[in-house]
Amino acid sequence: MPAPLPVVLNPYDPRWAQLAAARAERLKALGPLVEAVHHIGSTSVPGLTAKPIVDLLPVVSDLAALDARRSEVEALGYEWHGDYGIEGRRFCTCSDVAGARLANVHFFAANSPDVARHLAFRDYLRAHPEAARAYEREKRRASALHPDNSHDYTDEKAAFVKAMEGEALAWRERNRPLAE
Repeated sequence: MPAPLPVVLNPYDPRWAQLAAARAERLKALGPLVEAVHHIGSTSVPGLTAKPIVDLLPVVSDLAALDARRSEVEALGYEWHGDYGIEGRRFCTCSDVAGARLANVHFFAANSPDVARHLAFRDYLRAHPEAARAYEREKRRASALHPDNSHDYTDEKAAFVKAMEGEALAWRERNRPLAE
């Protein structure tokens, strides 16, 4: 388990999208096992204040095959943390030489409902600026309570995130194109 980090919230930085794209490209070294790599989390929402740590969601065809290639993931500079409390996930982190966290990587199998959950949340925040502002207020509230512990910060805002994920999934379902 990675140690908790201080919670530092920065104004949106358009370079986060470029950093995410570069990291996503490196993950493609895993070949066809990686079906897609999505930029998720607060750094993927233009205008949203965020911890300056890029979150990526690589969708893989098979978690067991990913597990067998753990050493390749680690060779790309990632520390492997296993499911890290979420069944069906493989969580990895990347830090710079000084130990500052640069990226979180959340691998999920293509059929995982967690893929839809993360993408719906991101897309909902992108499409609803008022929801993004409400989330930013919650992030600031949680960081004021837990400035030195990212784990407690995440726990503090968990109920808010879960409720907003429900709204996001309902919104996504309402806005799906009808099948032909």
